[in-house]
Amino acid sequence: MAAFAATNVDGLFLTAALLSAAPQRLRQVVAGTFLGIGALYAASAAASLVALVVPPWAVALLGLLPLGIGLKQLLSRGEANDEAPRAAHGVLGVAAINIAFGGDNIGVYTPLFASGGPAAIAIYGIVFALLTGVLCWLAHRLVSHPALGAPVRRHAPRLVPWVLIGLGLWILAEGLLLDRG
Repeated sequence: MAAFAATNVDGLFLTAALLSAAPQRLRQVVAGTFLGIGALYAASAAASLVALVVPPWAVALLGLLPLGIGLKQLLSRGEANDEAPRAAHGVLGVAAINIAFGGDNIGVYTPLFASGGPAAIAIYGIVFALLTGVLCWLAHRLVSHPALGAPVRRHAPRLVPWVLIGLGLWILAEGLLLDRG
C-alpha cells in the first residue's frame, strides 16, 4: 500500500483534472486509469520476472504522450469555440496519460516485485487494483465536492493542457538526467 500511495499520490490530482475536464466521461476516465495503472503493474511484473531494468531513456520517451496531448489540446482550443478541452480521447487516451504520468513507477515497482517473487507480485496486483479504485473514488469526490468541486470543474479544464505539457517535459527531463547518471 505504501508503494502505491507514494507513487500515485500525484495521480489523484491527475485523475481529478481528467474528471473535471470530462465529467460526462466518468466511466472512460475510471476505465482508462485502471488500464494505465494495470499496464504499469504488468510491465513492472514482467521486468521483475525476467530481471530486466527499463533504461531511463525509454521511460523518458513516455513523456512524449502527455506533451503531445497537451499541445494538441492547447492548439485546438480555439477551434472548439473555447469549450473545455477533452482531457483524453476515450479509455485508451486516459490510459496513455496514466502510463506516461506513472512511467517512473516501473523503476519503483520492478525491484519491489523482484524481491518478493510470483506470489507477492499477485498480491501486489490485487492491492494495486483495490487502491486504484480508491484513487478514482477520491478524485471523483474531489471534483463533486460541494465547496471544492465547482472551482475544480471551472479551472481544471483550462489547466489540463498546461499540466500535461509540463508533465511531459518533466518526464523527458527526468529520464534524460537519470540516463546521464
